[in-house]
Amino acid sequence: MSEGEVFHEKQRLELCAIHALNNVLQERVFTKDTADDICKRLAPQCVVNPHRSMLGTGNYDVNVIMAALQSRGLAAVWWDKRRSVQCLCVKKVQGFILNVPSRVSLGIVSLPLRRRHWLAVRQVNGPYYNLDSKLKNPVCIGGEAELRTFLSEQLSQDVSEMLLVVEREVEEDGTWLNSDDPRK
Repeated sequence: MSEGEVFHEKQRLELCAIHALNNVLQERVFTKDTADDICKRLAPQCVVNPHRSMLGTGNYDVNVIMAALQSRGLAAVWWDKRRSVQCLCVKKVQGFILNVPSRVSLGIVSLPLRRRHWLAVRQVNGPYYNLDSKLKNPVCIGGEAELRTFLSEQLSQDVSEMLLVVEREVEEDGTWLNSDDPRK
């Protein structure tokens, strides 16, 4: 990847959690095999692993994402949607992983089903990008104000969730939250 390029993995099977991890890290670190190994570590005694699809196509849960980030010296902080995104100390956050509702389609036919989908957002060379693996290309969100608007819109969907990707020290000292937030 050359200077100025944005790393962007595209959707394959149900591997959106892996794509979101790699996109937020801006490099191919995790594969289906590494995610499956994490699943085995999380539930070593289980015949049917509760952290992934029974079909072996992916569909990894939040525990896999958290363990993967921990293996890189990072942490995932769950964002309480009752807070305004204005409370975020964006400069302390390396990236965002969102879990959002997503339409299911077979080819060009959209089915009346909704599933959960992981996507990444992060700053690359100045602007923030939507690095959703279902997009053809990364979509530039803009600066910090546009990022906050984008995150607010995503979180306004009832079943959306957000994880902040931060360094462990930032998680431990809580500096991902603006110091003027009274609920800190």
